[in-house]
Amino acid sequence: MKHIVTVQDAVTAFAPFMEPTDAELDAIEHEAPLIDAELELLDVQIALLERPVTPLRERRLRRAANKVLAERAVLANRAVSVREGDAA
Repeated sequence: MKHIVTVQDAVTAFAPFMEPTDAELDAIEHEAPLIDAELELLDVQIALLERPVTPLRERRLRRAANKVLAERAVLANRAVSVREGDAA
């Protein structure tokens, strides 16, 4: 007869080696404005699926898309300035 037991890793908290590192948490925090902008864009796109498109909703979609592009540009410029600062 086989006994059925639970897998301890699945029911217990994560081991310390499974936690995100400080560098990973910093990277997430660094990208948080972009993630927020992408979530806002997704919300607008979902709203447009459920309702008819009006000029106001089109403007909201454009603003959300432009915000994502602006945040990507900021993030890319930060990455370039960090690389240039490391090289000097």
